[in-house]
Order: sequence, then structure tokens, then C-alpha cells
Amino acid sequence: MLWAVCLCAAGCLAVAAGPTADIGAAEGNGGPWCTSYSGNGIPPGSGIPPWGFHAAQSFRRGGSGSAHGWGEINLNTNRISGKICQTLFGGGASGRMIAVRLGPRISYHSHTAFMWGYEGNVVKAPVKVISSTDSKCKVGVVGRVTMYASYNGVKSDSIQFFMNAGCRDGSRLYHGSASQVNAQVPPL
Repeated sequence: MLWAVCLCAAGCLAVAAGPTADIGAAEGNGGPWCTSYSGNGIPPGSGIPPWGFHAAQSFRRGGSGSAHGWGEINLNTNRISGKICQTLFGGGASGRMIAVRLGPRISYHSHTAFMWGYEGNVVKAPVKVISSTDSKCKVGVVGRVTMYASYNGVKSDSIQFFMNAGCRDGSRLYHGSASQVNAQVPPL
């Protein structure tokens, strides 16, 4: 009887550890770890209170990109969590995907930011590459992101990535109308 109880306990621990091991492996293997998003609103799964965005942009030299992300944020404690996925096309290379995790600390936030000629909310946070199919952008590279959402009925939102050495191609600005960039940045 004791043998059966021990076997059951070991099986339960293995099942409980399985998802964590899979997530850790996905974050460390450098392979794709992003689900595609083709909607036109804030991606589902955003936290409470949430931040989130989706963006598509054409770049110089025939390149283009898309990005989306969502997560939770607490402005009182300066904490943020979540993931951003960016896919880049063109520039002489096939599609490259870079996934970054935000936080955990917020570098800066303001409800009275002024960008692109409009008032809005801004959040700046550090990011770290957790998955990549870009051979020049390795897992572990750090950077930062600035997320801006205009308010008062204006739609001139932006997401800007600043990536460190080896991942400079991931340093991109997505800016435009609601059809190009749709961001939700607290306070709501």
C-alpha cells in the first residue's frame, strides 16, 4: 500500500512539473513561442488592469513587421508582466520572430505624456528576449519598450522597441492610426 501511495505522489509531482518544464524549454530553446494574432482590438488574455496592443508597420527598404502583446500592470507598485511578440519580414531575410518578456519593474509611466502632438498614457519597461528565430537576436538579450496610447478620441498610438547589441534589427517603431497601432496603456 505504501508503495502505491509513493508511486501516486511521484506521478502527481511529474505531472505538475511537466508544464513548467515545457515552458522553460520553450523560453530557452530559441524556437517560436508566439501565437499569431490577426484581430483588430487589444489581444485577448490581457490582465486586470491590462495593457495590450497590436501593430503592423512598413519599414524602409521594403521591410515590414507586426507585433502584439498583453499582460498585467500595477502602477501603484511599478510592476508589469506579460509578453510581446514581434515578427519581421524583408530586408533580405525570411520572417524572423522575437518574443520578449516585460518587467518585472516599470522604468517610467505617466498619465500626462505628450507624444506625436497628442496627450496620452505612456509606460516604459525593460524587456528580455525569451525566444527567437532570428540568429542575430539570441535568447537573453535585453532592451526596453515604450508603449504610448493617446486619449480624448485621438488615435495616434505607438510601440517602440530599443534592443541591445546583436538584436538591433528588433529595434523598431510602430506608430500610426488605429488601423496600424491599437494600444491600451493604463490608466484606463
